[in-house]
Amino acid sequence: MKHEGYKKAVVRMLGPGRTQYLRVSLFCIVISLIAGSVLLALLGKNPLEGYVSILQGAGFLPKARYAGHRSMFTDFMSLVNYTTPMIFASLSFAVAMRCGIFNINISGMMLFSGFIASITVGYSSIPAPFAQILVVLIGVISGALSGALVGWLKHRFNANEVVISIMFNYIVSYVISFFIQTMFVDPTTRQSVRVGDNAMLTGVDTMVGDLRMDISYVFPLAVLAVVLIGFMFSKTRIGFELKAVGMNHNASRYAGIRIGRSVIFSMALSGILAGLAGVSYYMGTFGSIQPRVIPTLGFDSIAVALLGNNSPIGCLLASFLVMTISNGTTYMSSRLGVLREIASLITGILLLFSACGGAFKALADRYKEELKSENKKGGSR
Repeated sequence: MKHEGYKKAVVRMLGPGRTQYLRVSLFCIVISLIAGSVLLALLGKNPLEGYVSILQGAGFLPKARYAGHRSMFTDFMSLVNYTTPMIFASLSFAVAMRCGIFNINISGMMLFSGFIASITVGYSSIPAPFAQILVVLIGVISGALSGALVGWLKHRFNANEVVISIMFNYIVSYVISFFIQTMFVDPTTRQSVRVGDNAMLTGVDTMVGDLRMDISYVFPLAVLAVVLIGFMFSKTRIGFELKAVGMNHNASRYAGIRIGRSVIFSMALSGILAGLAGVSYYMGTFGSIQPRVIPTLGFDSIAVALLGNNSPIGCLLASFLVMTISNGTTYMSSRLGVLREIASLITGILLLFSACGGAFKALADRYKEELKSENKKGGSR
């Protein structure tokens, strides 16, 4: 009876229903925040003060004081700028996952598109509006080509997309590192030569009134991508076909759906979004590329997409949540006097529990079936 009560509680909290995915996501968030509170308490810090400082660092609450030309709004605009690549990247994973493809190639696609955009437009003297449009187009094209290649290899040779993605990440990382160190290296920073302001997708330290802020020029494009992908998933034939292929290849083939076309299309679309994440990351936030370093944002986006249940609006909200904690921990570290690594551990805990969301859902579903079978046995007696 004791175990039965536990199972009933889990089923009520996380069991099947229209809002199951939302409840599982909220459960993961609450559990991670509790774990973070325990960590801060063990360090002798006030957890409530820690989370308040995170919101202050991210621009949701005012700080005690600000430097010149800074305010809560400038902190929030910096958060928007850092969140933009994560929105694209999490959407990239969600689109591929809708077709049943586990795409861990996002980091490689980001690096590839960022490098191509840097050497083709970033070092040119093309006027600003046209250069920025070209950067976006290059991100779309390079991402689509790399994604379509993975999709074609999976369809044509039944190759495992995880293995392909891992190899692609390594190949792109080392090849681009070779070109940077031999042709585009900055002798001072040992990174790639910084791209020109004309090609940057972020207005760094832009004066707006009396405030100096970072403005992401492609954030509206990220919001538009959320809307369009959501419309495609729910209202179009291709969205239905991608979902059908992801659920069952054989049934989809029997229904007349072209499996190869769906796989290649989903990976090309996933690549487009990863390419946009790459150019908004390298041409918006950093402006240069560090050799032999794959952006961890591409891997973090997998957990973010899972936290958002692979839905477009979920990816948007989860991206803001994760980046709020990631950005805010810097201020929390300085205010509470904890190591930056300890502060970043809270983000890692959230991502860890986000990846476990599927396990929590499966556990609740299993408990519901067990309770059903136990009730049937009790009734037959």
